[in-house]
Amino acid sequence: MSIADIRREYALARLDEKSVSHDPMVEFARWFAEAQEARVEEVNAMTLATASSDGAPSARIVLLKAFDASGFVFFTDYRSRKGEELEANPRAALVFFWSELERQVRITGSVTRTSAKESASYFRTRPLGSRLGAWVSHQSLVIPSRTPLETGMREAEARFSGGEVPLPPHWGGYRVAPQAIEFWQGRESRLHDRIRYSRDGERWKVERLSP
Repeated sequence: MSIADIRREYALARLDEKSVSHDPMVEFARWFAEAQEARVEEVNAMTLATASSDGAPSARIVLLKAFDASGFVFFTDYRSRKGEELEANPRAALVFFWSELERQVRITGSVTRTSAKESASYFRTRPLGSRLGAWVSHQSLVIPSRTPLETGMREAEARFSGGEVPLPPHWGGYRVAPQAIEFWQGRESRLHDRIRYSRDGERWKVERLSP
């Protein structure tokens, strides 16, 4: 089968602007819960798109770790490419794709760092190896081989043996405060349902988009 012949017909559900919540975060919470109930694998995996100060884009998969009325939170090395780009251009786009439900959610908004307290609180919940690894890896830095990582891990294990692994100063969270959120439900004949929420002062404007 050629790539051009790969396609899937969507027919599981429909989405109507009259039936969605007036608050997109309430709607997202409902969709996220339904994705969990459907046992979507890595349900919190999302594409994060950033851009440099001159507009060069980059994207990668990261994990959502929290969301509420203030936005969507993920954690990373602030020295990474995405960290550098967010410092220079604090705007981002997120995409969730839940194939099992034939659904997609797109989010765009401004980005700020989480507080050190919030970052430390989450950091303490990570597995020990992940906490040590945050001290070892300078994310996105070119390295000659895997050897520096393995050596650094042994050194970190010795350095923090028997004690708490503190939050590294170069590591923490970002919060994407949404300006627009689009809910996409696959439909027959590629006539998908697309409902977009966009900020309108303190309220949200709800609109249907053509597929």
